[in-house]
Amino acid sequence: MREVTRAAAEREVPIRIGVNSGSVEKKFLQKYGGATPEAMVESALGHISLLEKENFHNIKISLKASDIPRTTDAYRMLAERVDYPLHVGITEAGTLIPGTAKSAIGIALLLAEGIGDTIRVSLTAPPIYEITAAYAILRALGLRARGVEVISCPTCSRTEIDIIGLASKVEKALSHIQVPLKVAVMGCVVNGPGEAKEADIGIAGGKKRGLLFKRGKIIGTYGESDLLSALLAEIQKMTQKIAATTGS
Repeated sequence: MREVTRAAAEREVPIRIGVNSGSVEKKFLQKYGGATPEAMVESALGHISLLEKENFHNIKISLKASDIPRTTDAYRMLAERVDYPLHVGITEAGTLIPGTAKSAIGIALLLAEGIGDTIRVSLTAPPIYEITAAYAILRALGLRARGVEVISCPTCSRTEIDIIGLASKVEKALSHIQVPLKVAVMGCVVNGPGEAKEADIGIAGGKKRGLLFKRGKIIGTYGESDLLSALLAEIQKMTQKIAATTGS
């Protein structure tokens, strides 16, 4: 451990202390009756002490369990004890949908309290979904503004277009854009432009037709088959204009 610490210090490389509920030392499991938040925190403090004795303070810490209460309680306890940066996440969160939900709740709770400096979404799914979910969490909390945010309404009796398919196509077609943009995909023209008036641009479907609007103001009417292409063409103009203005 001393050799690794010296090498890290010479190269200014940080060391992350990672305590998972499944890796807590037996002495703490016996002391606290299991992998409790208290056991996880005491385990982390022990490892921190070892590095500090070597005068090494370039440390980051993670305390992860597979459930939200233990994870959040552990991070809250540790945040009161140390001032090192914290890497937050829910470990072994599960498959795509339940794992994303569990990660979003746990990570968002901590970030909203000002706890956490970096995050990791852990899913039993292709890694690209972990990145997508992480950005979605940060965007929802207002901590990141990169890329397109698609807002869309649920299906209801007023919907007369394929809102599910249309929203999916819009999201996929705009996934490469890095410019911050809020795009609305609404199922009807009754509430669409009004409910999504804060969107930079959006579409609202009707019976075989739909509206294209910017900030709630209607700028065009198109047949259902042309609605997507009209939206994408207008977004391309917007992003080019923003890029020209910002030089990005």
